[in-house]
Amino acid sequence: AASNFPFCTIEPNISKVFVPDERLEKIAKIANSKQIFHRTIEFHDIAGLVKGASCGQGLGNKFLANIRETNAIIHVLRCFHDMKIAHVSQKENGETDPVEDLQVIETELLLADLASVEKRLEKMKSK
Repeated sequence: AASNFPFCTIEPNISKVFVPDERLEKIAKIANSKQIFHRTIEFHDIAGLVKGASCGQGLGNKFLANIRETNAIIHVLRCFHDMKIAHVSQKENGETDPVEDLQVIETELLLADLASVEKRLEKMKSK
C-alpha cells in the first residue's frame, strides 16, 4: 500500500489481468482442443521518476531498472492540485504541472538509455 510521502513505494505493484477471447473457444471446438490457453497482461505499477533519476537521485536507478524490464510504458500523470497529497515538484500554492512531469520522465528515460549505450560502447572499445 502507498503512503502520502515520496518514495514510499519501492517495489512495483504487479497485477495480472485475464484477457478473454471468444475466438479461442470457437477454434478449440473446431480443432477439438482439450486445453485453451487464454492471454494475460501483466501490469507493473512502478514508482514515479524524479528529475535526476538517471544520475541516481531519489531511488532512480532502482526504478529505471524496473522500467527496463517492461515491453510498454503507460504514463499516468497527476492532473489535480491538492496540498494534502505529496508531490515531489509541487509548488507552494499546491499546483502541479503534468506536462513538466511528463517531460521529466521522458528526459530521465532518454538519459538512462544514453548512459546504457555509452557504457556498452566503452566495453566494446576495451575488447
